[in-house]
Amino acid sequence: MNLYRIGELAKAARISERTIDYYTKLGLIQPETRSMKNYRLYSHETLGILERINQLKQEKYTLEEIKSIIAKWNTATADVDVSGKLAELEAHMQQLQREVKALEPALSQLKPGQAKRALAHLIPQGAACIEAIRILLAQGPPM
Repeated sequence: MNLYRIGELAKAARISERTIDYYTKLGLIQPETRSMKNYRLYSHETLGILERINQLKQEKYTLEEIKSIIAKWNTATADVDVSGKLAELEAHMQQLQREVKALEPALSQLKPGQAKRALAHLIPQGAACIEAIRILLAQGPPM
């Protein structure tokens, strides 16, 4: 197993050591173990989590929302693939809601024809998300 000290992890993830300390204190990541000299050692999996955190931050999620999403990912098991899909869809829907809120000022200034065209592009995506959730809920967990 490849373990990283905090400096090595920071360099690999392209973030500061202070950020890793902060994420550890928030409970977003956890050291795998400690070295003989009491250094925190992080697994390669932690590097993947840091990459997901950075991606979610770029999508404008708060650290509290990211913590909730990571908790959902961690509770999903291979036997319950549906819960993972639902968590992904929920995250996607939250991102779409943020984008709509960011666009509201511009949308309110559109002429009726422009607003109709914009709505025509949004409805299929929203309907697709709703249909995917409906199908997943109807399937239930795999047996």
